[in-house]
Amino acid sequence: MLLADKLSKYRVILASNSPRRQELIKDLNIPFIIKTKEIEELYPEHLKGAEISDFLATLKAVPFEKELLENDLLITSDTIVWHQNKALGKPKDYQDAFEMLQSFSNTTHQVITSICISIGVSDVSKTSTKQLKKIIFNDTTTVTFKKLTHDEVDYYINTYKPFDKAGAYGIQEWIGKIAITKIEGSYFNVMGFPVHKLYQELMNINE
Repeated sequence: MLLADKLSKYRVILASNSPRRQELIKDLNIPFIIKTKEIEELYPEHLKGAEISDFLATLKAVPFEKELLENDLLITSDTIVWHQNKALGKPKDYQDAFEMLQSFSNTTHQVITSICISIGVSDVSKTSTKQLKKIIFNDTTTVTFKKLTHDEVDYYINTYKPFDKAGAYGIQEWIGKIAITKIEGSYFNVMGFPVHKLYQELMNINE
């Protein structure tokens, strides 16, 4: 059975404005709609690594919970870069992006993406108790950069403006082609979705 058949009874909702995530889920050949809601992406300071992205991916589902109906399948996600025992999200400005990229120079970091799948198992709009099934998982990719020059970092930021990307870079862009010397794990995880894991989790629904 193909994934589209498996999910035929569900309304799949992708809660992301990311063109990369939209492209990756589109490649799974399943119908989906896009809905987004703004949230403040704050997390407890004691969390580390995948705990942070798990927390944020789950948090992003909260504004949708009251409106999810039976057989609605909501996908929320979060990507962080974990480097030198610190979580890096999207850069605030040029200087922030520059400092992030310079910190990757000649070092290795981890890109962690967490996904939360929320499924309406009853018509929650008509009940006082929320009845949602949640599936939370994550994937980690280890990325090694060559030594970066000031000019390379400056050119990349000014040309590609990576302010919507965790860690201030897109692996599929110029910087990924000229700077990444080694990758361990899923390439697409660095783009924003561990597609292989998402596919498997969706295939396992109802089993």
